[in-house]
Parts: sequence; structure tokens; C-alpha cells
Amino acid sequence: MRMYDLISKKKNGQKLSEEEIKFIIKGYTDGEIPDYQMSAFLMAVCLKGMDMDETIALTMAMAHSGDMLDLSAIHGIKADKHSTGGVGDKTSLIIGPMVASLGVPVAKMSGRGLGHTGGTIDKLESFEGFTTELSEEKFFDNVNQMKLAIIGQTANLAPADKKIYALRDVTATIDNISLISSSIMSKKIAAGADVIVLDVKSGSGAFMKTLEGSVELAETMVKIGNGVGRETYAVISDMNQPLGSAVGNNLEVIEAIDTLKGNGPEDLLDASLTLASYMVVGAKHAKTPEEARELLLGTIKDGSALKKFAEFVRAQGGDDRPVFDTDLFPKASLQKDVCAKTEGYITGIHTDEIGMTSLILGGGRETKESVIDLSVGMKIHKKLGDKVEVGTPLATLYANDAEKLEAASERFLCAYTIGEEKPEVPHHIYGIVTKDGYKAY
Repeated sequence: MRMYDLISKKKNGQKLSEEEIKFIIKGYTDGEIPDYQMSAFLMAVCLKGMDMDETIALTMAMAHSGDMLDLSAIHGIKADKHSTGGVGDKTSLIIGPMVASLGVPVAKMSGRGLGHTGGTIDKLESFEGFTTELSEEKFFDNVNQMKLAIIGQTANLAPADKKIYALRDVTATIDNISLISSSIMSKKIAAGADVIVLDVKSGSGAFMKTLEGSVELAETMVKIGNGVGRETYAVISDMNQPLGSAVGNNLEVIEAIDTLKGNGPEDLLDASLTLASYMVVGAKHAKTPEEARELLLGTIKDGSALKKFAEFVRAQGGDDRPVFDTDLFPKASLQKDVCAKTEGYITGIHTDEIGMTSLILGGGRETKESVIDLSVGMKIHKKLGDKVEVGTPLATLYANDAEKLEAASERFLCAYTIGEEKPEVPHHIYGIVTKDGYKAY
């Protein structure tokens, strides 16, 4: 087999075999295929596409390029959730404790954030002493004993994806459904869960800007997951405005805790319940999403989800006292209200600009070496469709640096469009993709 021939074959629109795709991925991961040939191959894929058989083969070849986490030592059907990324997305902090409270094992592997806010691990480090550096034995024991644990993503998880993604990023080969879906699913499959629930964001603050593109990506990933024996679902959710009202690490943790106490924003609670219900159904703990939803609501009403969150934090070395008293979290030294300059209705929010505001404040990473300030961020007061007057606070920004606060305030105003007519506000969940296809919500 020669890489030259395989590039030519795909350039001419022909289908590659599973063995040919394995040859390409192994050769590139091992350094035997150079960047320039892999770049040519990726461009050929972008121009000619891959069918579902090829996409599944690509996904599995990347998944098997490094460590495959074997969760067989954990009892029961293991469920996991993955988000394609968004602003104010703290659902994992809510879903994990709720689902675990029902006895469904949640063995999660997470990474750190690179962008406007921290990832799940960064947020959890708001609890002093919390660590995801667990031995495999401790990880398995924690899940078996209390049904919930999170470890950091190993460096050797789907290394082919990491290498290929870096190349795609500089060769204009990002926007291909087969390449996007195989990148996401290779890591989730390597992480070992039996049930995978995907939160596919759609809109101005998401990777996929249109509903059509989001549905196509979701359907492809669900087919990949089910095609390799993983029960897979996708929820397509709106990211034309932040989820909930808090953006920033400590602030998002506090909002997640409030939600577990039954006091969270309605959209955040509903999104968390929707995602969690499919984890519960996939794990055979409920027959329908509606039945699962009632069980999950019960874990909030009886306090078991909040107690599970505290137990989880404590088991991974963290100080769990802030779970019960959020005033114990460190607070930013400066705050400022950003107010409307005109009256009218909020007709548009450029959610990616909200993310950039958080980054300016110090709440995210511009590079892997950046240090996140966990206490900074913002609370959004006005969302799509809300009426505002001149001087109405749109948000409160929290900072520890006066210059950053001023720069962030100016950037935040770029995110809002105010008009005379009240817009139609879409539901924050567009639809669900199962093995039977897409169903509008």
C-alpha cells in the first residue's frame, strides 16, 4: 500500500477500505506518512467526502491509535455526556450527580478548556484540593462505590486525532462532517462508556452555526456510535445566547449548585434534565425520557443530587463545604454593571463575543500555558426578547484587574443588538437525534 495511491483514490471520489484507512492513520501517527501527504489526503476528503462506512473506519482507527480505556471493572452500564462546546455550559456539573444518584455509573474523562472559559476540570478546581489525577484503580473504585468519578484525559487518548486536528487547523480542512464527527467520537469511544449522550450546540456561540449543519453532525455521530455498539443519542441545543446566566468558572459552579438545590435558571435545568434523561434511558434505568425526567427531578427535590455532588468532590480531595455554602468560594475584587445604551428589545446576542469578554477578564485560556482566574466572569441579566431601557443593566462583570474590566465592558456591548420589535425566541432545545433519526423538540 502506498499513501500516494490512496490520496489519488480519494481525489477521484473512490471509496477507501477499512484496511486502507487503518494504514493511513497508523502511518501518520507513527511518523511514516509526512504532513504534506496527510494534508493532501484531508483536502481530498473535504472535496470528495466519505460515506458512513469510511467515517466509522476512520473513527475507530483514530480511537485505537492510543489508549482504549477498559471500564469492564465498573459494574453496570456506564453512561457519559459530551458537549461540542458553548458559553455558560456547565451541565456536566449538574448531570453527573443527578444520574449517579439514580445508580447509573458515570465514569467521565474530561480535558481542560482552551478558549473563553475553563473546561469541566478547571471549574471543579474551584474546590480547593480537588484533583482528577486518580489512579485507574481509584477511579474504578470511586465509580463502583458512589457511581461518579472524573479523571483527566490521558496524553495518549486518540493521539492520531490530536495530530490530525493540528494539521486540519492550518490547512483549511476543519469543516467536513466526517472529519469533525470522527474527531469527537474517536475520543468518546476510547473513553469507554457504553452510553454516549451528545450535546450538539447550534448558533452564534457554537462551532456549528446553522441548525442544518448541527443536525447533520449529530446524525453522523449517532450513526457512528450505534454502528460500533455504543448506545448513542444527540440533543441539539441553542447557543445563540449563553446557557443560564453565569459565565466564568466559580460563577458557573455556583449556578450549577443552585440548580441542584432547585434554584437554578429554567433553561439550564431543562437542558440538564433532557441530556440526563437519555443517559438514564440508555442505561436501562427508565423506559422513556419522560419517566427518567421525573426520577431525575426527584434527586433535586430530595437533596440526593446535591449530597452526591459533595460526596464526589470530597472523594477526589476537594473541600466540599462550598457545596452547602457558596459564599465560601473566592470572589473577584472588582465588579461593574454594563448597561444598555438604547431602549428596545434584545433582538440578538453574539454569543461568541460574550465568550471573548470572559477571555479578556481572564476566565479562559488563549494558550495551553495560560493561567485561568477562577473568580472572574459575568452574570447575564438580560437575554433574547427582554425589554430594556437606557441604563438597564445587561450584565454584571467581575474582575481582578481594572484595565481588563474596562476592555471587557467595551467588548461586551458588541455582543448585544437592541431593536424596536420583540423577536421570536427559539426554544433552547431544537430536537433529539436517536437511531431512528432527528425529531424536532
